[in-house]
Amino acid sequence: MSQRPPTDRPVPEVLIVGAGICSLTLAILLEQINIPYQIFERASVVKPLGSSMVFAGNVFPVLEQLGIYEEIKKVSNPYDKGDYYDGNLKKLGSFNVEQCKIATGYDCRVFARPRFYEILLKRVPAHKISFKKKVVRTEEKDGKVTIYCSDDTSYTGDILVGADGAHSETRQNLYKNMDEKGILPKSDLEDFSIGHTTIVGVAAPSNPEKYPQLKSERCYVAALPDNQIGWGFGQQLSETDVKEIQSRNSEWGPQARDTAYAILEKYRDFPSPLGGTMGEIFDATPRDLISKVLLEEKLFKTWHHGRTVLLGDACHKFHPAGAQGAMNAIFDAVILANGLYNMNDTSDKSITTAFEYYSSQRYHRTEAGFNESVAMAKIMNGQANLLSYEYDYSALLKKWSERLIRNVVLNYIPSFIMDAQLRKILAYRPQVAWLPLVENRGEGPVTPQEFK
Repeated sequence: MSQRPPTDRPVPEVLIVGAGICSLTLAILLEQINIPYQIFERASVVKPLGSSMVFAGNVFPVLEQLGIYEEIKKVSNPYDKGDYYDGNLKKLGSFNVEQCKIATGYDCRVFARPRFYEILLKRVPAHKISFKKKVVRTEEKDGKVTIYCSDDTSYTGDILVGADGAHSETRQNLYKNMDEKGILPKSDLEDFSIGHTTIVGVAAPSNPEKYPQLKSERCYVAALPDNQIGWGFGQQLSETDVKEIQSRNSEWGPQARDTAYAILEKYRDFPSPLGGTMGEIFDATPRDLISKVLLEEKLFKTWHHGRTVLLGDACHKFHPAGAQGAMNAIFDAVILANGLYNMNDTSDKSITTAFEYYSSQRYHRTEAGFNESVAMAKIMNGQANLLSYEYDYSALLKKWSERLIRNVVLNYIPSFIMDAQLRKILAYRPQVAWLPLVENRGEGPVTPQEFK
């Protein structure tokens, strides 16, 4: 493993588009090795949205290296079992993840996404994030890469990192240029797979005594520390809905809030697993922190070309059912930073070598996780068109088969089979190359990591 200090050679200037979890993680890493960077965010202000998140034990060694694991523990609860219910609160079964602690030495932990985002954000100097910077065009010329923004400003560096979400402008510009040259795989131009939308938020009940589960030191349903409740309300989409969304080619965001409110009104009287009704939890959520998002899926084949590289949702969009999206975004940032750390100079050759190291380390592991996430989404959420059940026998049959598979997975598969699969997943625990490695604290195997 190289321990060469980065000051003994030229270092690249890095332009990062997007200010999400993987961007901030990469920024924290670049701060440590004195690689200059600037983040460009299209929004006017960072407003952390989302509901609860679950991290498995294999992501915590690197977060411990970065000195933020203890802080995460303070804002999270251990999570060892997920219970599943139908709309009448009849229990369908459970998904046990106690093996996480045994295999890695760390509990799975659940927390509010905005809390985790805040932990990362405060470690990035404020002057290194530029807001209201919507990238409309990118250009590579004379050994440099330039981004052009909608406010008629432009910025030039050695490396461009596209971490600007599922509908990444960076990726679209990169793919357009590659497609014109005839070197882009056709599958990278295909639409996302879309099955659901979800409305999410984090509530802070005015009367926490009404929800005794909030007092537990372990996670119960969506009970979070500091009397918070993470919630999400999913809705399957018809084929007509999907075509309309894809024609707009845009992500759901705060602009869809009025639609979200109208949908939530229909379900105010639904019982809450924590007690009372869902309407009471909706009312305890700040309205500007309720967001509606698409649950899209796609794994792109092209992650880099020239001096541009993609991270996180820009190159792999996970369905949240598998709880892998944010962790894979963090892993992307770690492995890319390891590659940049070992660069000899800022030449095309050195940059290509760093990018190839990143993609070779991450793609096949991401593909395995993506396939697991797709399977989990189908089992737990279904992919049949609910609006066509009344008229379509095949859709009815699909719905029945999904229920049968869900029942088998939650209640009848032997625990040793599920534990073995979980240990296999948890074996991948990438760490930062230039920091002291965290030892294996669990009983499970660890996948050897290539640092160069």
